[in-house]
Amino acid sequence: MPRFTPSLLAATLLIGFAGTAMAQGTPPYDPAQLPTTKGKVSQYLLTPRGGIDGLLLDDGTEVHVNPMISTELVFSVRPGDAVTIHGLKAKASPMIAAASITNDATGITVTGRTGKTGHVMGEQTEASGIIKAALHEPRGAIDGVLLDNGTIIRMPPSEAKKRAAQLTIGQKLFVRGMGTTSPLGTIVLARQIGTDATKLTDIAMPRMGHDGMKDHDGMMGHHRPAGGPMAAPPTSN
Repeated sequence: MPRFTPSLLAATLLIGFAGTAMAQGTPPYDPAQLPTTKGKVSQYLLTPRGGIDGLLLDDGTEVHVNPMISTELVFSVRPGDAVTIHGLKAKASPMIAAASITNDATGITVTGRTGKTGHVMGEQTEASGIIKAALHEPRGAIDGVLLDNGTIIRMPPSEAKKRAAQLTIGQKLFVRGMGTTSPLGTIVLARQIGTDATKLTDIAMPRMGHDGMKDHDGMMGHHRPAGGPMAAPPTSN
């Protein structure tokens, strides 16, 4: 059983309480007590259904958030915005489990938490490009990559581990799978990968609740309602 220091336990509870309290109005706990990270948003990280479960900063840091705050986040923070994040930092990877995200220009703060998620939706699709960065699930295991065209590729962590040589930065990647494209971006849950369409290997999909695979659409036993991708944020005049 993992050991928790009093400070880590308090911080973990704070993230959980902050996310729960968001639906109840003003959070009774102050996320500003957690470590602070500043950066500029490069792009949204998407769920297979087209919602948001994170942000990628310009320096490569992955910021994990609860997909249930997708709508609030997309109207508060956009690519190019400078942000201040309060949350727990991973030891071995540039990742943050965000308790709150503040848009530095507007002062608007969105509060949430991270966790595991529910059912995958999308359409059969293909994607290709050069691997730009590895992506991780909240516990730190690699569960996908970011292509140079901004497309997000996800797969079970166990499959990503087995295919580490294929998923290195700079490699060509061709993917077939279930995907979603919206004004927020494109994401594909890989079913087959290879260097091109003629050299594909199958990705083994886990059974529900196994392999640590997150489907990015519900948190801690909660599930998003059925439906398509989120609406695009309003355009600036």
